[in-house]
Amino acid sequence: MASSCLQICALLLALAGFTILLVTTMSNRWKISDIGTALVPTDWISEGLWMDCAVTAVRSLQCRKFLYILSSDTYIQACRALMIASILLGFIAAVLSLLGLKCTKIGLSDEDGKMKFAVTGGFLFILGGLCSMVAVSWYAAMITAQFFDPLYAGTKYELGDALYLGWAGSVLCMLGGILLTCSCKRKKNEDYSFNKYPYSSGQVAPPQDTYTKNSETVISNKEYV
Repeated sequence: MASSCLQICALLLALAGFTILLVTTMSNRWKISDIGTALVPTDWISEGLWMDCAVTAVRSLQCRKFLYILSSDTYIQACRALMIASILLGFIAAVLSLLGLKCTKIGLSDEDGKMKFAVTGGFLFILGGLCSMVAVSWYAAMITAQFFDPLYAGTKYELGDALYLGWAGSVLCMLGGILLTCSCKRKKNEDYSFNKYPYSSGQVAPPQDTYTKNSETVISNKEYV
């Protein structure tokens, strides 16, 4: 029962992280610039992986998609690929984890098969969290380097809200995956202990072979083999 509750809690954590990462991928606030520092009223103030947004002269927010995806910087393209890989891994992990829960009747009925599904799902959640963590950290490192570079002539941005969401989602995904994997490992150890000591407290251990010689009880050599 405790193992089932741990699996459910781990899956909920991982699904929460997966949802946050999905929102982070589609967000347009990976980097932002202060409106007060804009040189003209139509300066772009925020940018994401797929579009950027600006405040017009009448203070209305307008967003536009990038015209050429492949014309972006190399690190941006790499972050897109890592975030997409994280979303795909998270989706596959969610399906496998649902099939691997002991409290579900979907898919396999064999407990060993369910355990393998749950362990695989947990591993994919961890891998997906690592992919998103690398993407968000890389993007943040590039923004920070450009901001503190005195020779950088372009617009300097600050860290956006989406980066903090990405870090939180990555941690939740990895934490859920670790707990999901550990819950299955714990069950495996319990089964091993039960098979190693099959006798219960109410059972009597088999008697030892003994014989009496010269009024002394000697244990048979069978016990030393």
